[in-house]
Amino acid sequence: MADISHRGDLADHPDVTEMRDRYARVLGGRDVPLVDGPVFLVGLACAVSPWIVHFSGSQPALATHNLIMGVAIVVLALGFTVTPARMYGLSWAMCAIGAWLVVAPWIVGSGPDKGVIWTNAVLGGLTFLLGLVCTVAAMRSGRSGRGG
Repeated sequence: MADISHRGDLADHPDVTEMRDRYARVLGGRDVPLVDGPVFLVGLACAVSPWIVHFSGSQPALATHNLIMGVAIVVLALGFTVTPARMYGLSWAMCAIGAWLVVAPWIVGSGPDKGVIWTNAVLGGLTFLLGLVCTVAAMRSGRSGRGG
C-alpha cells in the first residue's frame, strides 16, 4: 500500500510548470467569485421573489415570468462557471434580461403595486449591471487572447 500521508509542497512535482500553465489557461485571468457568484444569487432571488414579496397570488403571470427569468439567469451563471470561454459570449443576454425585468411588471403583470415594481427594478438593475461586468470581462479576455 502506498504511503500518501505526507502532504508537502508541489514545487518538487515534475509537472508543476505544466499544471500552473493549465490552471492559468482554465481560469483565463478572470475573477470567478466576483462575477459568477453574484449572478447566481441574483437569479435565485429573481426566481423566488414572487413568494418572498408575496405577489404569486395577485400576479400569477408575473410570478411565472420571474421564476422562468430567474432560472435562466441561474443557468447563465452556471454556464459562466463551467464553460467560461463559450458562455461569456452570451453575457450581453444578461443586459437584455435585466432591462426586460424592469419593464415586465407593466407588460406581463396587471396593475403592479410598489413592492412588485421595486423588486423587479432592483433585480433588473442588478442583472443589467452584472451583465455589463460580464461583457467587459469577455471583451477584455478576448482582446488579451488575440494580442499574443
